[in-house]
Amino acid sequence: MDSSFVIRPIAPGDASALACVIRDTLTEFGAAKPGTAYYDTSTDHLPDLFAATPHSAYFVAELNGEVLGGGGIFPTTGLPADTVELVKLYLLPAARGRGVGKALIQRCLDAARAAGYARVYLETTRELTQAIPLYEKLGFGYLDHALGESGHFGCQLWMIRAV
Repeated sequence: MDSSFVIRPIAPGDASALACVIRDTLTEFGAAKPGTAYYDTSTDHLPDLFAATPHSAYFVAELNGEVLGGGGIFPTTGLPADTVELVKLYLLPAARGRGVGKALIQRCLDAARAAGYARVYLETTRELTQAIPLYEKLGFGYLDHALGESGHFGCQLWMIRAV
């Protein structure tokens, strides 16, 4: 990862910047549609959500104090007990191709392992063409159906890997 970036735990003041990153990224890739994080009400309240949810974690990527992305793990309802979901992993263009996404995912995998999870699951959409090869490279394999009850019916791809 480019050494000018900082990855840190989410903070209370990050809510609006992260909501913008998520919605701007989905819009950029033509994926701002129902059943995605774009319309998820939790997108506007990520610091509160993660602070209130045991065995979850969210990390923010910053460059010179500006929030450029983030990603986390969340114990989504309906997942197997040993599985946590990789959630709301989005980066603005200035952070892409610099190892930031890989570093965020690694922090999430480490947090999942520390919380006692054996597997990390994710849901994505075909439009997020830059993220999918990264997930594949990092060992995520495809599933033929969704796990859990995320409510993200707009996602058509489901992947999982061991931590």
